Amino acid sequence: MLKNIDPRMTPELMDCLIRLGHGDEIVIADRNYPAASTAAHCVMPDVIRLPGFSSPEAVALITQHMPIDGFTDYGALRMQVDGEPDRVEPVHRDVFDVLETVKPAEAKLGSIERQAFYAHARNAFAVIACSEDRPFGCFILRMGVVFPD
Repeated sequence: MLKNIDPRMTPELMDCLIRLGHGDEIVIADRNYPAASTAAHCVMPDVIRLPGFSSPEAVALITQHMPIDGFTDYGALRMQVDGEPDRVEPVHRDVFDVLETVKPAEAKLGSIERQAFYAHARNAFAVIACSEDRPFGCFILRMGVVFPD
């Protein structure tokens, strides 16, 4: 047993986060996302499940332990709405609101077209499937760096 760990943290998710290195990416998948077929291509080929979590709740849990990358073009990506790349859905705002509180100032938040998201996600470290029921509630988070205190 460990102290100071959110009781909703799963052993599988903790194992994933511990194994991430700078630049590794994880997918936060909504309930409609093809999580299993995507995860089959990832470093961790089994889907990590967070039943009952929305995308913002999953991101909040994960970013308690995972720094967001501030050294690249983006620290996180949202899945774009088909045919409306600039449309920001409430789920996007909710997740980006969480990320704004934890990301380094220089970390950028971006977006990616849905089919490109699917292709990009196949190179991720892991897929975390939550119960988000809002459309386009999928995100890619890039692991940042832990600096000395």
